[in-house]
Amino acid sequence: MMSITTPELYYDPYDFEIDSDPYPIWKRMREEAPLYYNEKYDFYALSRYDDVDAALGDWRTFSSAKGSLIEMIKADVPMPPGLFIFEDPPSHDHHRSLLSRVFTPRRVAEIEPKIRGFCERSLDPLVGSGGFNFIDNLGAEMPMRTIGMLLGIPEEDQAEIKVRIDEGLRLDDGVMPEARYTGGEGPGADFAAYIDWRMEHPSDDLMTDLLQAEFTDEEGVTRTLRRDEVLAYVGLLAAAGNETTGRLIGWTGKVLADHPDQRAELVENPELIPSAIEEILRFEPPSPIQARYVMRDVELYGQTVPQGSVMVLLNASGNRDDLKFGDGDTFDIHRSGGRNLTFGYGIHFCLGTHLARMEGRVALEEVLKRFPSWEVDWEHAVQARTTTVRGWESLPVFTS
Repeated sequence: MMSITTPELYYDPYDFEIDSDPYPIWKRMREEAPLYYNEKYDFYALSRYDDVDAALGDWRTFSSAKGSLIEMIKADVPMPPGLFIFEDPPSHDHHRSLLSRVFTPRRVAEIEPKIRGFCERSLDPLVGSGGFNFIDNLGAEMPMRTIGMLLGIPEEDQAEIKVRIDEGLRLDDGVMPEARYTGGEGPGADFAAYIDWRMEHPSDDLMTDLLQAEFTDEEGVTRTLRRDEVLAYVGLLAAAGNETTGRLIGWTGKVLADHPDQRAELVENPELIPSAIEEILRFEPPSPIQARYVMRDVELYGQTVPQGSVMVLLNASGNRDDLKFGDGDTFDIHRSGGRNLTFGYGIHFCLGTHLARMEGRVALEEVLKRFPSWEVDWEHAVQARTTTVRGWESLPVFTS
C-alpha cells in the first residue's frame, strides 16, 4: 500500500504560492506549531487567536518602534518622526492623539454622502456594459478619492500618487525586499509640495489641521508638528487610506462571487450588508500579518523567544481559529459575536476603522443596486503581491 506523507510545515511570507492561499498552512501552524520558527528569515510566528490578541496588546514585549514588517525590523531602518504606527508610548500617544479626533464615527458619517457620490460616479457608466473591474473601476478609485479629499490633494494628482504607492509596495517572488527610510525620504516625501502650499494657503482639510494643531510632546513642550512630522502623517494616511480599503473592496467582489447564495440574501435584505462587511473583514483581512520586535526574553509553548527576535503576528490566522470562531474557514454573513483581529488590538488599533467599514459598506450597497450578480473573470484576474497587504491587483467580473 502506498503511504501518504504530509509535507514539512513551512511558512514563508515572501512565497507567492503560499500567499495565494495561506490558510491551510496557517491552520497547520495553529495545530502543530503555535509558536513557529522560520530559519531562513529568522523570525517567530504566532497563529492562534488568543496568542495574537495578547501579543498585539502587549507593546512592552512586542514593540512596533522598529516597524511592523519583517524586513524593516531586520534592517533596523530609522523611522521618520511622527510615524506613530511605528512608535511606542510616550511618543506614540502624543502623535496618535492628533488624529484620534479626526476619524470619529460622527466625522466619518458626515462624509458618507460624498463617498457614495464617488461610487456612483465610478459605477453608473458601467451599467449595461456586461462587466466591470472591482479594482480598476472601484477599489482603486473610491478610496483614493476619499483620502485625497480628506487630505486636500488635488483630484487631478490623486491617480499618479496611487500609482507610486502601489509601485512602492510591489514584491518579487521569494525575495525579502530591501527596507529603506533614510534622510528625508520618508513615506510622505511625495507630498512635500502640497504641504508647502498649505502652509501658505490653509484650507478645510486634514493637511491644514495637521499643520495647525497644537499638542504637548514627550518633552512637555506645547508645539505644532514639524514639517517632517507632517510629511510622515500625510504619507502614512495616503498609503493606508488607499491600500487597505481597496483590498477590502476586491475581497468583497471575490468572496461574494464564491458565495452567490449569500450575495442574493444581501440583495433581498440590504440591512445585512454591515454584518457581511464585518464577515469579509474577518474572512479575508486586507492586512493579514504584523511584525513586532521582541523587547525581552519571553516564554511561549515551552520555548524561549530571545530579546531582539522578530515576532510575526498572524492576525488573519487568528481570525480563522476554530476555538474563537466556530468553523472559522466558513464564510457566514449571519455570524455574530467575537471580535476579529483585522484592525489590530491595543494601542495600535487602526484609527481608520470607522472609515474603512463605512467605505466597504457603501461600496457594496452601490454595487448591489446596479449589479445583483457577477462571476469573476479568472482568466484576467491578478492577485497583488506585496509585503504589507493582501488582495487583488485586478478583479474583472462578468455581470448579467
